[in-house]
Amino acid sequence: MRPGGQPNMQQLMKQAQKMQQQLMTAQEELAKTEVEGSAGGGLVKATVTGANELVSLTIDPSVVDPEDVETLTDLVVAAVRDASRVAQELTAEKMGPLTGGLGGMMPGLG
Repeated sequence: MRPGGQPNMQQLMKQAQKMQQQLMTAQEELAKTEVEGSAGGGLVKATVTGANELVSLTIDPSVVDPEDVETLTDLVVAAVRDASRVAQELTAEKMGPLTGGLGGMMPGLG
């Protein structure tokens, strides 16, 4: 701080630009990172990016029963939810230290 308690605006701008670059880098890394979730003991697996985009779904043929589509549907939903949860945890881990001090100023980043 400068004498009189006034912050140096140039220094604040540099810090803000550095933080913005760190956030962009972390978001790019998350978009490239893939995580997996599963259900039914691994019979259904969903892969999502750290940006929570579903990129693949694997279904073991043993759970494909035309007489019981409801169970398969439930397993798919559970696997996608599990993968999404893992992606959210990864996002919190990567972005938390960068956005922790922002409070509610940047919705969607915290």
